[in-house]
Amino acid sequence: MTTTTTTWKDVPTKTVDVGGTSFAYRELGTGTGVPVVFLHHLMAVLDDWDPQIIEGIAARHHVIAFDNRGVGASGGKVPGTVEQMGSDAIAFIRALGYQKVDLFGFSLGGGVAQMVALQAPGLIRRMVLAGTGPRGGGGIERIGAITALAYVKAALTFSDARDFLFFPRTSQGKRAAKEYFRRLGERTADRDSKISMQARLAQIRAIRHAGLSRPDDLSAITAPVLVANGDHDLMVDSSHSADMARRLPDATLKIYPDSGHGGVFQHHETFVPDVLAFLAGEQE
Repeated sequence: MTTTTTTWKDVPTKTVDVGGTSFAYRELGTGTGVPVVFLHHLMAVLDDWDPQIIEGIAARHHVIAFDNRGVGASGGKVPGTVEQMGSDAIAFIRALGYQKVDLFGFSLGGGVAQMVALQAPGLIRRMVLAGTGPRGGGGIERIGAITALAYVKAALTFSDARDFLFFPRTSQGKRAAKEYFRRLGERTADRDSKISMQARLAQIRAIRHAGLSRPDDLSAITAPVLVANGDHDLMVDSSHSADMARRLPDATLKIYPDSGHGGVFQHHETFVPDVLAFLAGEQE
């Protein structure tokens, strides 16, 4: 198969049956080689992927992004643990017929990616973990309170909660946020379904459960991993990314300056080349 669509705003939404449940997904890029499967953040659907990231990686790779169970246009209900989210991601990948993939996990998606790598290590070639930390990391269980405060601020300022969660309140951070939301609005047709309240609450419960769980043995993940974050992440403390990188046998750590949870979006001009070099085995 060769994918001819080159822009995220125009790529069609497809579905695949996964054990009797319909999963929504989009694919972009070369259509050849090991695909890069994208796993998304808390409360996000397909339309919340930054086109700069998707299109930048799709320039050299076959990219697949999907709504996991109960999210957006996918059927079923969101499970209450990241372990089950990982199992669902594995089932989705296998339903598409792939035996080997690269993973790109952002925030909650990074936690799910770790579960995929632990449950099906032979499935993973390389993995990018952005804006995320290990299970059992201190403070991760407070995500509900952090998110709720951001939504209050957003309501009072008629803005998006991610203004406060993803970007610093500096002039540079505010500019990056404005450009990020402009890019998210580029797609005007065939938009994804909004995430339901059940899905939101289930995801928060799953993150809290992960934060309070015993740490995983990350030494079992032998695939090369690129760990990336901003230097001041309010949602997943940047120190957790560094801790995770130390515990992974083959990890490269990239911390982007003057940025937060959405540092990879703010610094997309640096981050995308870093990811492409990593996927090609050219990282430092």
